Amino acid sequence: MKTSFTKKQLSLAVACALVLGFASNAARAQMASAPEQSRAEVADRSLVKATGGQVWRNGFGECWHAGFGPAPLPGAECNPQPIAQYVAPAPAPAPYVAPVVVAAAPQPIYDKVFLDANVLFDFDKSVLRPAGRDTLDGFIASIKGMDSAAIRAIGYADRLGTDTYNQALSERRVATVKDYLASKGIDMTSLQTSGKGEMAPTTAAGTCTGQQTASNIACLQPDRHVFIEISGSKLRQ
Repeated sequence: MKTSFTKKQLSLAVACALVLGFASNAARAQMASAPEQSRAEVADRSLVKATGGQVWRNGFGECWHAGFGPAPLPGAECNPQPIAQYVAPAPAPAPYVAPVVVAAAPQPIYDKVFLDANVLFDFDKSVLRPAGRDTLDGFIASIKGMDSAAIRAIGYADRLGTDTYNQALSERRVATVKDYLASKGIDMTSLQTSGKGEMAPTTAAGTCTGQQTASNIACLQPDRHVFIEISGSKLRQ
């Protein structure tokens, strides 16, 4: 079927379009120049209303708009202000926690401690002198905290008297030192003792010669000594 328009119909359509365009432009111009209340009234004309002035709505409750005229103003019944979206506040930064510094555990070190004291005994005696006890107490303090692996003690005597007598005297002296260390809590499990008698004197040959006189006894005091050596591990200070 072929549809044809007469010149009269075509002219009428063009005229209607021009009228609608003029009306829309006039409404916009009126909106731009009118005060706020008049602009709201003009904008309201773009809505399709019933005879009583009620705006027609579709099945979804949306207002019907005409094909001409300005859009309703923001906040109007048919063009409400957009609801701002809720934006959650940024989470608070985590509280600062200082790092835990763990001190390195002290490492054990291997060490050796020596004592060679000639003030422990008087001439021909195996009983500790007061100065001898003080000397041993200082030595015990120096090895405090040491896990002793080996202890060695050697007793000596001067050359006054027979070799046999001096050998026995040196052994009694080292036994006295052993008992004193044990009384102070030193572990004697690994202790090795021996007596050298007069066989390893401290004084040089040719000195302190003569008979058993007071001056000669005093000269030989360095030979009446005990040597102690303790080796083991202890924590580094």
